[in-house]
Amino acid sequence: MSPAADLTRGRRAYDQHDWSETHSRLRAADAKEPLAAEDLERLAVAEQMMGREDDAVATLQRAYSAFLKRGEILRAARSAGSLVMNLMNRGDMAQAGGWLARCRRLLDDGQRDCVEAGYLLIPAALQALMQGDIPAAAETFARVLEIASRFGDPDLEAMGRLGRGQSLIALGDLGAGLSLFDENMVAVTSGEVSPIVAGVIYCAVIDGCRGIYDLRRAQEWTEALDQWCESQPGLVRYRGNCLVSRAEIMQMHGAWSDAMAQADLACIRLTTPRVQEAAGDAFYQLGELHRLRGDFAKAEVAFRQASDLGRSPHPGLALIRLAKGQVEAASVALRRERDEAREPGRRCAVLPAFVEVMIVAGDLDAARAGAVELDGTAIALGAPYVRALAAFAKGSVQVAGGEHRAALESLRSALSLWRGLDAPYEAARTRALIGLACRGLKDNDAAAMELDAARKTFVQLGASADVERLAASSKARSSAQAGGMSAREVEVIRLVAAGRSNRAIAAQLFISEKTVARHVSNIFTKLGVSTRAAATAYVYEHGLQAGRT
Repeated sequence: MSPAADLTRGRRAYDQHDWSETHSRLRAADAKEPLAAEDLERLAVAEQMMGREDDAVATLQRAYSAFLKRGEILRAARSAGSLVMNLMNRGDMAQAGGWLARCRRLLDDGQRDCVEAGYLLIPAALQALMQGDIPAAAETFARVLEIASRFGDPDLEAMGRLGRGQSLIALGDLGAGLSLFDENMVAVTSGEVSPIVAGVIYCAVIDGCRGIYDLRRAQEWTEALDQWCESQPGLVRYRGNCLVSRAEIMQMHGAWSDAMAQADLACIRLTTPRVQEAAGDAFYQLGELHRLRGDFAKAEVAFRQASDLGRSPHPGLALIRLAKGQVEAASVALRRERDEAREPGRRCAVLPAFVEVMIVAGDLDAARAGAVELDGTAIALGAPYVRALAAFAKGSVQVAGGEHRAALESLRSALSLWRGLDAPYEAARTRALIGLACRGLKDNDAAAMELDAARKTFVQLGASADVERLAASSKARSSAQAGGMSAREVEVIRLVAAGRSNRAIAAQLFISEKTVARHVSNIFTKLGVSTRAAATAYVYEHGLQAGRT
């Protein structure tokens, strides 16, 4: 086929967003006769969309030189600007800085009044955003928007809206930030922006929604991303955090096998050929899925890989420790994580597990404080997912404190929210707690129905650890009843089994040391044992240890 025929087909494929055909035809034409600058730009776009990042960098360098040779300074600067963004995304910051300096020189250090000057502002604004100088980032993105509007450039306007929205959300103005996100997504879905910018916006908006737990928006735009990807042959689907978001959404909706496949794919794509920033999140998500399925060994491996990549392995790893009865290790880890977490999104991720662990550890004051903070975050964010987390945490503390009627109100609110989000696992956990609250109110029929409904969902999902926990809870209750122990005596014997002294038990349960001694004596009498070691053996033989109810 002649170079002209390859060019014609390559350009047509480009217009149709058929990246495989674009790449094949333009490469073939280039092999016969060097491509013109405009066609090099087309080829670079195809290479980026196909995930051929190294090839795209080389092609953009050629486009830059070709435009410069023709004396088209502004077009050369545009190619160099694309290079800067590519290199920044890859983490090649030194090279990106070099090309950014070259761009500025071409544009007389920003003195030229042109749309390209707006593109040059984006790297500086992004750097300010990443370094936490949010006001500076917001102001710079506002300047980007002004330039984009003046020159009527839809790509620059979309990038400016994206950055401005991210900045406003970071400043706490969620409504204004999300409004800019939604406006951007309308521009993307209606085809107003170029493919590269569309891909950036899809992933950035989805990631931004995840960061504030607006999972409904994240799901809506992920579904739109699915359709967008399907329409483009050769496109490397789901880059960056989009991969992780997809797995999280599948997990929430109970499609755990699909979520596992997506998380595995995320781990591969985010570490090959080079490690990307979101790789730690991918391995953490993989660990969560293994943990939920009760495969703690694989989960721990994934959490450690996440840690190696710079992502905290908690709260997932701490919850494994809790499930294994290592309450002290879980408690220490989550107290530290809570203290170190600064961003609202991170605290939101840690606090639900913190409340759970503090309840098992017997520190109801800390658990209650965590639930109160989570409730405040839910009010600030207004996201149904966080409201559900807060209601569940509040209900958990109320059940642990014996406030069963109040707990039912909190837990039923949580259950309604989980059902609205189509989150079967979380709904089942909530029903299990409702069952315990009903049991506390002596409504044994309602308790049995709620616990049975929870167990069926856990079985369907493959949540083996939760199935075992429910079974152990039933066994422990029967054993406690058989031993004739009261609820307080069960608390005491658990702490005895955990190696606590009478003084430590007294401090943890806020009772006197003399009262603890009386409880221990009564327990020994009821169980027919004479030593703490024998009482500990009874605890483990009958599934009464902490973290198993």
